[in-house]
Amino acid sequence: MTRPISLSLVILFASVTLPASAKVCDAIAYGAKPDGATKNTTAIQHAIDDCASAGGTVKLSGGTFLSGPIVLKSNVTLDLARDTTLLGSPDHADYPKKTEFRAPGTQSLVSATSAENIAITGSGTIDGNGESWWAEARKTKNAGVVGAVDFRPRLVVFDHCKHVRIEGITIQNSPSWQVVPYYTDDTVIRNVRILAPEHSPNTDAIDPFSSSNMVIDHVLADVGDDNIAIKSGIINSPGPDAPSTNITITDCEFLHGHGLSIGSEIAGGANNIHAERIHFKGTDQGIRIKANRDRGNQVYNISFKDISMEDVKTSILISEYYPKVLPEGDVAAAPITRLTPFFHNIKIENVNSVKSGTAGIIVGLPESPVKDVILKNINITAQKGMTIAYANVAASDVHLIIANGEAITKGAAANIDIK
Repeated sequence: MTRPISLSLVILFASVTLPASAKVCDAIAYGAKPDGATKNTTAIQHAIDDCASAGGTVKLSGGTFLSGPIVLKSNVTLDLARDTTLLGSPDHADYPKKTEFRAPGTQSLVSATSAENIAITGSGTIDGNGESWWAEARKTKNAGVVGAVDFRPRLVVFDHCKHVRIEGITIQNSPSWQVVPYYTDDTVIRNVRILAPEHSPNTDAIDPFSSSNMVIDHVLADVGDDNIAIKSGIINSPGPDAPSTNITITDCEFLHGHGLSIGSEIAGGANNIHAERIHFKGTDQGIRIKANRDRGNQVYNISFKDISMEDVKTSILISEYYPKVLPEGDVAAAPITRLTPFFHNIKIENVNSVKSGTAGIIVGLPESPVKDVILKNINITAQKGMTIAYANVAASDVHLIIANGEAITKGAAANIDIK
């Protein structure tokens, strides 16, 4: 899909200062062996540390480099050549426990902390070798809840970094979340494939977490959980939490996965999130904004435009009852707290969805209705219609072809202006 890049994207791309490339550090020259059996952690880290002294590129080429966790430094590019794989060690003992994202965690295969001008490039692959971690997670209660357990490794983590670029590579088979910019500013993720088996637990493709000024462009994500999940705080966060803000998602293809999500852990809020020209095929959800009373904040100035979907279970899902979709039993208002979600100023336009299970759900809390939702030029063919409750929705040119039941079910405190 080749289209002109908007001025805002040009400005953001220009702001990414690319790492220096005068020095090239070939990992093989530092003792690494791309035989798929030798652990190369020390050799690769030595190449990174040496390259960081002057700034430059660490090259991996010629086969499979088995490794434990490595740490990128400022002004370093990690470049993986075609037919080259950085493969995570299968030995769980190689991944130290650590506090990550203010919760018990485990060190990721690739990370950077408080670094600037860093990049991961090339046409090779970073493979987290996650199968043994998934088997363990399936036997562990709340294995996917941050703070509930010592969270297993993510794959690529940028923690409080600036000017980050990921381009051209394949990232796959993470033990859990795959790419996580955490409190990171000015990031471009472009022309990247992110893969994991359909039922691999918590293998979100990209999770911007309290991060700002990000472009996600031409990404193919085929994973076992959220294709993108924009976050900004953990469940029952004591705070303070910074929002995720100024994120643009363009020209992406999302296959298996749980959709393009904002939330559920959104205790710092999210704003200025814009997605255009996204295609969903076979995902659980398409557009999704989700939270609950224990993990919410202000979510606003959100837009989705030129969206196509096929075989998606729920095309549009906005709910403040996550992990439930609709309230059960008592729907009395609860006291407003610092973690009450407030969803407002959301525009969804030019959506075409075929063979959907449910057209949509837009449901707020009694104490915090979803406000100022605009649906414009929406065409959905689905088995079930759209449910709206505790929400204010303005709809124009909305066409729902529904096999069973009403096209729109109006629940409590639903204010729907249809033109």
